[in-house]
Amino acid sequence: MRVSLKDVAERAGVSVKTVSNVVNNYPHVTPAMRARVQQAIDELGYRPNLTARHLRKGRTGIIALAVPELGNPYFAELAGHVIDEAARHDFTVLLDHTQGRRELELLVTQGFRARVMDGLILSPLELDTEDLRGRAEESPLVLLGERRYDLPYDHIAIDNIAAARQAVGHLLDLGRRRIAFLGAREDRAHQPAHLRLLGWRAELADRGVPVDEALVAYTEGWERADGAVTMAALLDSGQRPDAVFAYNDLIAIGAMRVMSERGLRVPEDVAVVGFDDITESRYGAVTLTTIAPDKQAIARLAVESLVKRLDAAHGDGSVPESQEMHPAFSLVERESTRGRVSG
Repeated sequence: MRVSLKDVAERAGVSVKTVSNVVNNYPHVTPAMRARVQQAIDELGYRPNLTARHLRKGRTGIIALAVPELGNPYFAELAGHVIDEAARHDFTVLLDHTQGRRELELLVTQGFRARVMDGLILSPLELDTEDLRGRAEESPLVLLGERRYDLPYDHIAIDNIAAARQAVGHLLDLGRRRIAFLGAREDRAHQPAHLRLLGWRAELADRGVPVDEALVAYTEGWERADGAVTMAALLDSGQRPDAVFAYNDLIAIGAMRVMSERGLRVPEDVAVVGFDDITESRYGAVTLTTIAPDKQAIARLAVESLVKRLDAAHGDGSVPESQEMHPAFSLVERESTRGRVSG
């Protein structure tokens, strides 16, 4: 039998309105009264009807998260954090997989599924400013990723150039000088790969190390196989780096596999740094040093930004100014640069 607000009110000896104020976390309730109602809620096992609550505010209670590749562990882990954060605000998350294709990214931004979602968190690869400037859909939109848009949308991204410089600086501090960059992309000037390559070049130049463009290796994709193919091609070309900075952990893992097959030791012969700090980076035969974005902070900022705009749209607050937000990142040192720790 479903427990109602009335049941809780009778148990606590208060009005239904008071119970509603506690459930909805309204501030004008004394601590003693709040504790009394909460005890009744706990004793009866009351669960709020979230669907009804959202409908009263003109919402569906669903937000969408659209990412390029759900099979990529980074996006899978990020999606998990978004789902957790959304649940804290009583929202359910609908996942969309755009495959990094412009037509699918356009589809999700132009009102696709608008009747079943209140807002959208999007990690785009192909959309440009003009694509989004022409967006007719009025539901809130929060952008993830490093592409810059001069538009009134909240945008959340780590500083990829600074992160790349920290990775390369770490390798230089170890005495490495022939540092390859694996994962460059053609004709993608605003995407993370380009920004991380800029950071690679900048750190080398500032530290007085010659920038050898022959050590820049291009990939077709972001997977382990791309790292393996590219590393093999680099070695076959006669280039022998003493370190690798990879666009992401998957490329780094694929590259390390080829090094092992070629008899190269990590990190003795080639030190390796990846990017993303996916779970797999901690459990390989050689654990991977990596740049770790604060994925939980990215998710929290994205969901909070969306909820604030939804509240404002329904009269529960002023409309916030759009913001550029830059969550923290850190370099996590593991065996691929420091070697195995004895003992």
